[in-house]
Amino acid sequence: MNCPLCQAADYHFFHEDKLREYYQCYNCNLIFVPVEFHPSPVEEKARYDQHQNDPADQKYQRFLTRLFQPVSELLAPGARGLDFGSGPAPVLSQLFEADGFSIDIFDPYYANDPRVFSQQYDFITASEVVEHLRNVRSELDRLYHCLKPGGILGIMTKLAVSPEEFEYWYYKRDKTHLCFFSIRTFQWLADNWNAGVTFIDDVIIFTK
Repeated sequence: MNCPLCQAADYHFFHEDKLREYYQCYNCNLIFVPVEFHPSPVEEKARYDQHQNDPADQKYQRFLTRLFQPVSELLAPGARGLDFGSGPAPVLSQLFEADGFSIDIFDPYYANDPRVFSQQYDFITASEVVEHLRNVRSELDRLYHCLKPGGILGIMTKLAVSPEEFEYWYYKRDKTHLCFFSIRTFQWLADNWNAGVTFIDDVIIFTK
């Protein structure tokens, strides 16, 4: 078993609960769940189908604004983007479209159009997505390579908590959450890409 992000074999046991085990990489600091504890695709989609992401839900729109606002402020008028992991209701893409941007969507279960990965984008967003990725390194590299020079990759995910807090952390209770990132993890990724990175609470913005 290697770290799914940096591929290092240098990791340590981090935590165990009734459902699964967690390990942490010494190199990039990613906390990850071993493959034997990953849900099947059927189980995963069943969990996603339970999400109540109503486009008319003002509370949900405010939640997405935490990613939409800082990304949109960095974009030129008419910029073209991709919402990766758009889910059953692509509300984030609707926010960008309402502000004059054009945006494609991709989701492996609800909008599975791999042609988007042959395109080049001014910006890419991934809201509450990266923690679900099974092949996290290859997926993130694929997104980064779809960015034009100067492009923006905006990610929103909860940053990992301390070992003492992890036992009670609600975010790990979702069995489809397989990777947990820290500031150090995202900084490792930025260094690996030679990208700029900015942190705004649980929003991370890379500049290619």
